Amino acid sequence: PRSAVRILLPMVVDLAEIVATRALIERLAKEMGNEEKIELGVMIETPSAAVLADQLAQEADFFSVGTNDLTQYTLCMDRTNSALASRVDGFHPAVLRLIALTAQGASKHAKWLGVCGAMASDPLAVPVLIGLGVRELSVSPAVIPEIKALIRKISLADCQSAAQTALQQTSAEAVRASIKARWPWLAAL
Repeated sequence: PRSAVRILLPMVVDLAEIVATRALIERLAKEMGNEEKIELGVMIETPSAAVLADQLAQEADFFSVGTNDLTQYTLCMDRTNSALASRVDGFHPAVLRLIALTAQGASKHAKWLGVCGAMASDPLAVPVLIGLGVRELSVSPAVIPEIKALIRKISLADCQSAAQTALQQTSAEAVRASIKARWPWLAAL
């Protein structure tokens, strides 16, 4: 069961940050007479956090991949710059590989993994995210029915196969093409 209080740390880059934050939280909770465990999660937004997910999962209680920031920092492109915004693409194989590393680290230590950001609400991304090991998506309220219906139509085995195919592609366009080839009906969503 989840604790009543959960804290999610943004922009984490290494294990020392989690250890120091947990020590501070535990000290403050003790001073306040709170004995309930406070869950401490990590936003996976930096490439270093994704690469070190296995280490971070030893100390963190859960992960949430922030796909917007992770994509921006992985591709070294400012998503607010109109000249670059179209190239900031979460389907880029490097971004997907970092999400895969995060999922592997979380799974190894039996930690919860969710995804937020634009990819979580993108019907083309959902099967790949599920195939990589994501088990919760934070989606825009307007697309909840569409995403739920999509998930009911696909199998975990197909998602895992699609994710492995996506990880081998050389561009975001090739990733999208591989997903559309597997599920042509997704292209219409």
